[in-house]
Amino acid sequence: MGKAIVVTSGKGGVGKTTSTANIGAALALNSKKVCLMDLDIGLKNLDLILGLDNRIIYDIVDVANDRAKLRQALVKDKRFDSLYVLPAAQNTDKNSLKPEQVKAIVDELKQEFDYVFIDCPAGIEQGFLNAVAGADGAIIVTTPEISAVRDADRVIGLLEQHPLKEAPELIINRIRRNMMENGDVMDIDEITQHLGIKLLGIVVDDDNVIKTSNHGEPIVMDPDNIASQGYRNIARRIEGGTVPLMKIDDLETSKPSFWSKVGSIFSKKHK
Repeated sequence: MGKAIVVTSGKGGVGKTTSTANIGAALALNSKKVCLMDLDIGLKNLDLILGLDNRIIYDIVDVANDRAKLRQALVKDKRFDSLYVLPAAQNTDKNSLKPEQVKAIVDELKQEFDYVFIDCPAGIEQGFLNAVAGADGAIIVTTPEISAVRDADRVIGLLEQHPLKEAPELIINRIRRNMMENGDVMDIDEITQHLGIKLLGIVVDDDNVIKTSNHGEPIVMDPDNIASQGYRNIARRIEGGTVPLMKIDDLETSKPSFWSKVGSIFSKKHK
């Protein structure tokens, strides 16, 4: 049996779908059989990021409602021997699926694939419940913005109410060295201490991630790109490899942190 991992965050726009696509592609590059399941019903983007949007015939809602077999709905990425996508439906909404239906599909996929990654929609309502229903573990994706970290904290609390077989792990995405150095955003230690879960990896912000996504190419196809290296390291850690965290020169500095700046602002207001 394979392992099912939900990729979630609570907040939209932090890079869940991009992370799902690139981690899946990195594992496929390592000869693992991977299925990426898109549960962002109505807003699907996973197939677009992988350049597979023009090859979809059936989707997960068709499978759940017995309008298609699971094998018919799976779309193979021709660039890899072992990467498949189960697309979301676009002309319906999250209420068209039930958690038990998702779990049944995930259980079937786990019999064939080493990894099933479930791309969770933003929010903490029905779409979230659907996504966690069949998961064995979870990856929380956040950015260094305080709103994203707060939403990630909320999701971690919800996962404690829906306990998984494995403890959730964290990806800090879109890291900008200069902003961390200036104390404009939370730094890595602040985020990990606040959220209290294991750090799976960090991904540096890079314009090429957007460019390649717009062309349906995962950034991990470029081994020299710094964001690609972050995703590849994450894939190796998922496989159990001991990989040091990527070093970003002078990421930790003696300049005031985000939290100390917030504190100073409030202090000035009360003087």
